Amino acid sequence: MPEIQLGAHTIRSHGARVARFHMHDWLILMLLVVIEVILNVISPFYRFVGKDMMTDLKYPLKDNTVPFWAVPLIAVVLPLAVIITFYFIRRDVYDLHQATLGLLFSVLITGVLTDAIKDGVGRPRPDFFWRCFPDGVGVFHNITGNVQCTGLKSVIREGHKSFPSGHTSWSFAGLGFLAWYLSGKIKVFDRSGHIAKLCIIFVPLLLAALVGVSRVDDYWHHWQDVFAGGSLGLTIASFCYLQFFPPPYDIDGWAPHAYFNMLAESQTENRSSSNNANRLSVAPSELESVYIHSHNSEANARSSNSILENMETQRRHLI
Repeated sequence: MPEIQLGAHTIRSHGARVARFHMHDWLILMLLVVIEVILNVISPFYRFVGKDMMTDLKYPLKDNTVPFWAVPLIAVVLPLAVIITFYFIRRDVYDLHQATLGLLFSVLITGVLTDAIKDGVGRPRPDFFWRCFPDGVGVFHNITGNVQCTGLKSVIREGHKSFPSGHTSWSFAGLGFLAWYLSGKIKVFDRSGHIAKLCIIFVPLLLAALVGVSRVDDYWHHWQDVFAGGSLGLTIASFCYLQFFPPPYDIDGWAPHAYFNMLAESQTENRSSSNNANRLSVAPSELESVYIHSHNSEANARSSNSILENMETQRRHLI
């Protein structure tokens, strides 16, 4: 397990470096925002709705228990507040950045897929009759039997966006990611058997489920829409979390992959610097050894030459 360095990587010291490294990810996020806006502007598929189908589409037209503006607060702001709280505790910009990036990817990918399916399927909502005929008088085509709506176009248009539930998919995308995040931070799967930890991560999932239940209670969605939306959001949240973090049951499940990659790079750089320093510290002694060896070699050479000269002189005298 790598050495833990708490409080050593703040926004001030490492924020710009981390953001630059993931610049392409932020560009993709902006592209997803543009796609999401386009999908909400275009009209959905207006599928055939016959008179005999109206039996299941005559539920009363009600207001939303969870209004549209509350969904981003539940799916994005609430998880982000928890992530920022952990940043102030650990002062780790890697965790803050990766968790924020994963959360936004989870919500935006889910939003794009949800609205793309909504526009493609065009399933009528349970209250479609009253959207189509606000006066309660049904009008149908003489030949095809299709509805001839007399209500407001914007209300009718919204009435063809039942499948899947956007409220539910967004809620499970954001709160599902939060459940994954908390399970890693509080080490739910540390084999200590504390059920209280498990209950904590079920809280955001319960909140997301209640949002889905409210959509059925308000007659804005069929139960299949809510089930599909919840499954979609939770699946995307799982993929996005595991893209940036180890599984919660892993020994390193409390921090993102980027944090441990940074530690590994730092340790490699430190070992390299240490090796260079050791080589430099040994160099003077090595030079001294070479000098002494060279000096001794020269002295031995001069001594050998002197002996040879003496021997040559003696030989000449004998001759």
